[in-house]
Amino acid sequence: MTTARDIMHTGAQCIGAHQTLDEAARMMRDMHVGALPICGDDQKLHGIITDRDIVLRCVAEGKNPAEMTAMDLAGHLHCVRAEDSMETVLKKMEQHQIRRIPVIDGERLVGMISEADLAMGHREGHRLTDEQIIKFMDSVYMKQ
Repeated sequence: MTTARDIMHTGAQCIGAHQTLDEAARMMRDMHVGALPICGDDQKLHGIITDRDIVLRCVAEGKNPAEMTAMDLAGHLHCVRAEDSMETVLKKMEQHQIRRIPVIDGERLVGMISEADLAMGHREGHRLTDEQIIKFMDSVYMKQ
């Protein structure tokens, strides 16, 4: 059985809950990513922030990204466990129409799964079928 651990990418770097959105944007730019997990002072995962969140919920609303913190935009957190099956991962991403999902082991962040990871897993034969990929794409992109 293919698990989240098999397909995730490791080395996800957190933005601190109290760091500002302009710091988050610079981190995303420097790391060439579109999302960052948010970790609190307790080093536990508290949320996730995307480049889209910063643009739509801060900049477009005339708020100052140098004053807003990552936690100001953190919504409900969806994550998967490292041992969860790929069916569970796909179902959760489809159900919540999300393109990236943090992977935890216990309460510790161990990686992230993005739609690019799903595509690479499919290409590398990690038992993701054409049907699973098509269903995921339909769920995430067609319902918006």
